[in-house]
Amino acid sequence: MRPRTIFMGTPDFAVPSLDAIASSCDIVAVITQPDKPAGRGDRLAPPKVKVRALELGLPVLQPMKLRDPAVHQELAGLRPDLIIVVAYGKILPKETLVLPRLGCWNLHGSLLPKYRGAAPIQWAILRGETETGVCVMQMEEGLDSGPVLAVVKTPIGENETTDSLFGRLSELGANLLAETLPTIFAGAPQTRVQDHAQATLAPSLKKGDGQVSFAKPAREVHCHIRAVESWPGATLPTAKGPLRLFSSIVVPMHGKPGEVLELHDQRLVIACAHDAVAIGELQLPGKKRMPAKAFLLGNPMPNGTVLGGDLS
Repeated sequence: MRPRTIFMGTPDFAVPSLDAIASSCDIVAVITQPDKPAGRGDRLAPPKVKVRALELGLPVLQPMKLRDPAVHQELAGLRPDLIIVVAYGKILPKETLVLPRLGCWNLHGSLLPKYRGAAPIQWAILRGETETGVCVMQMEEGLDSGPVLAVVKTPIGENETTDSLFGRLSELGANLLAETLPTIFAGAPQTRVQDHAQATLAPSLKKGDGQVSFAKPAREVHCHIRAVESWPGATLPTAKGPLRLFSSIVVPMHGKPGEVLELHDQRLVIACAHDAVAIGELQLPGKKRMPAKAFLLGNPMPNGTVLGGDLS
């Protein structure tokens, strides 16, 4: 008999995992975040997991609060054998964690104990890591602190962004989850306790985390731009509004931090505290994202301009 399973997840990162377990579990409910306003019209948009669950014909629940006694009663009434959590976005209360006889298991997008929290993929890039991965972890009351069942590692490319890494890790995680389910079903998974002394945190990014500082070495600036590309975006303050930067690489050029050095190989080169970053694309508020050479035709930045605030 297939285990009665509750799947909890919200963004597109979790969709491959839902697909991966759908054939081996009896999914009695998919729990995801409530629909949220999106786009220019602020129309309510469903989470990606909800969209996929409905396509699969699975029942969907979108509780505002898991701690609501009525919600707990509903979950208990489903009599789950297993709860699988992938990027759900909320901490599970103790009364939920103890519901299933096979436990609650989480697919986490980092190499635990590094980068516990809501934004492990972004922080791995931001901190200049060259390797990351995914873990299947048994959940407990602590933040991503439970024992780890299985791990898959993968390199982080020199110029890889959060978006591309999200996609790779979501597929790796789905495969890992499918591979480890039989062990969980058997009821005797061999886990390892995390080294809590090595733990680092990966909190959600804030809008202000996007602002770039060229007072840092180019390698750090490059990691920053890659990590925040999708949100909140790597920005510089200018007279025309926040200028977003995309597609950076590090180049061995030197100047005053923030100084525009030249247009080199179709990229805008800006000096940092050490070396420089060459920016491939730029975007002003309300405008299209443009290659650097095309952008400069309408927004000239002579060599020697010091960013930000000098774009008039």
